[in-house]
Amino acid sequence: MTASPWAHVARAAAALAAGMGVGRFVYTPILPLMHARAGLSAGAGANLATANYAGYLLGALAGTLAPALVRSRAVLRGSLILLTATLAAMPLTHSTAVWAALRLSAGAASALVFVIAVASLLHHLREHPAHLPGWAFGGVGAGIALSGLLVLALRSVSDWRAAWWAAAALTAVLAAAAWRLRPEDAPAATAAGDRPGARTHRWFGALFLSYFLEGVGYIVAGTFLVAAIGQGSPGWVGSGAWVLVGLAAVPSSALWARLGRRWSRPGLLLTALTIQAAGIALPALSGSTAAALGSAVLFGATFLGVSTLALATGAQLRFPRSVALLTAGYSVGQILGPLVVAPLLRHGYHQALLLAALVVLAAAVAAAVLRIGFPHHMGRDHTVPVRQRRPAGAATRS
Repeated sequence: MTASPWAHVARAAAALAAGMGVGRFVYTPILPLMHARAGLSAGAGANLATANYAGYLLGALAGTLAPALVRSRAVLRGSLILLTATLAAMPLTHSTAVWAALRLSAGAASALVFVIAVASLLHHLREHPAHLPGWAFGGVGAGIALSGLLVLALRSVSDWRAAWWAAAALTAVLAAAAWRLRPEDAPAATAAGDRPGARTHRWFGALFLSYFLEGVGYIVAGTFLVAAIGQGSPGWVGSGAWVLVGLAAVPSSALWARLGRRWSRPGLLLTALTIQAAGIALPALSGSTAAALGSAVLFGATFLGVSTLALATGAQLRFPRSVALLTAGYSVGQILGPLVVAPLLRHGYHQALLLAALVVLAAAVAAAVLRIGFPHHMGRDHTVPVRQRRPAGAATRS
């Protein structure tokens, strides 16, 4: 265990800000600039998003099939370097094929950074309150907000190339802050009584389905929200809404994790997914600035919370390699999301957002099924401070 849990939180937050908040999501506020100034069509924009999500799947699968990667500091550092390089290379070409290759590589690097950082948090901070890993997840929101502010500041004085270079510089700074993050240790031998049984597998199946559907639905908003808002609002509203997404996301994981100490995680997952579906649908139902900003707050306040709750639930079930498996399913959903809505984009983004909201509601239904008979007693100790440990004989996390 690290000597200073907050130092570990800060390094993990920096890694997640670099890998996800900037490396992954900066494409969202830059996309309208590339449409307007780089000649990128809506279909090509969706294809670049799909390439990034395909790379994310490859990285998640690598973490699943080769668990040693998740425990490697060299892999973490190499992924951060690769991510920075791919962002810096985007302005050097106008080739859609090269852009796709760069976003594919960035996606793989993002997934490895994410899986390593989250596995490290769940491992090294398991004896600490659940809000500590939650604040680390907030690094994703901080990265979104910082990159969104950069794009907002540059959009009126420069072009899309400067936005990519600024994103690369920000990623480099965050990578330096994450450089000393300690990955999880090699696993100890699993006792026979800790192996998940058939019923645990069934609960994990419902969780996997819910998180997969969330991947399909949320990524449509995560990719096209700025462009959708920008279609019917003043130019600053789209980028401003994305900054608001990031700011709302910063405390969200810690708050959802804290709620998870008092209430059922599957029940909270159901609540978060329902709120998120409403947030995704708002810009499609109303073109007002208030609806756009309200959508940003609801989306930002839930999409990281859903990940926090889902990954913590997988760990609570003590399912082997749950982080990598859930991330892989999530990433498959993210690949399918843009492909499913691509035929709708020629009519604008509103139909795509409504479809995404319905898919997230389906994820909420799967979470409701997960809640039925869920073994709430399993693995809860890793979210409780040491001074509040249960008496000997109570169930503990392996």
